[in-house]
Amino acid sequence: MSTWTTKDIPDQTGRVFVVTGANSGLGLETTRALVDKGAYVVMACRDTDKGEAARSSLDLAGPGGAEVRRLDLASLDSVREFAEGVSDWRIETLINNAGLMAVPFSRTADGFETQFGTNVLGHFALTAQLLPRLTDRVVWLSSLMHRMGRIDLADPNFERRRYNAWVAYGQSKLADLMLAYELERRLTGARSPLRSVAAHPGYSSTNLQGRTGSAWSDRAMLQLNKVSTVAQPAAMGALPSLYAATVDDLPGGSFVGPDGFMEAHGHPRTVGSTAASHDRRKAAQLWQLCEELTGVPFRV
Repeated sequence: MSTWTTKDIPDQTGRVFVVTGANSGLGLETTRALVDKGAYVVMACRDTDKGEAARSSLDLAGPGGAEVRRLDLASLDSVREFAEGVSDWRIETLINNAGLMAVPFSRTADGFETQFGTNVLGHFALTAQLLPRLTDRVVWLSSLMHRMGRIDLADPNFERRRYNAWVAYGQSKLADLMLAYELERRLTGARSPLRSVAAHPGYSSTNLQGRTGSAWSDRAMLQLNKVSTVAQPAAMGALPSLYAATVDDLPGGSFVGPDGFMEAHGHPRTVGSTAASHDRRKAAQLWQLCEELTGVPFRV
């Protein structure tokens, strides 16, 4: 397992994947590896022009294929339109990859704090609406920063507390991991053949860094991206997601991350997570909150 690479991905010919945020970074590298193994990937992108440019970089000469469809996770209307557009598809796997990291305060089209609205609520609503189409699994992207995460169920959208970009990011990534575990518990309870798993990329050099709005912080992260002993390339950062999405015997409820020092880089393996991520009572409350905020009932 410690040396698992894209060469170990089983043949994916005939299998359909939905990858959110597939136009750059981890999403594009995930898409590239899947297409190279024969999969058909629906590249769910907010900016379809960037999505088409990314698609043109793929090797589509083999059995694999890809198409770009618009999905803005910061808009529940867009999520619904995307789901309706693939309502007659059979989809093996959904990879909830897209996300924002430590961005300045703003709100989504539906009034949610942008990181919680995009990273959590958008993917929750998408997963709920695609679940009847899925035949294999859901992969949720979390982060090392889930370890600093705390979920404020009374004020997840920073309506009463002072906004802190990193606190908001940690909350969103802890929430993604908790939802992954909670979905697996519900799938198991319903005796569903589907699986819910999670992954994190360690510290990977992508376009997530450098958008905090703080000149000092942005410069520091962009410089760290250039240090190979700190940040690994996006292709390596995508390996945990690919492992989580394609390994046949990976148990539901698994969390996959790099095997290197402090899980910052390396090859994929199953890893642990914080006690907070395993709080079943709070996860059930979070699930209910997500249903209420999105207006999307999530029936397993």
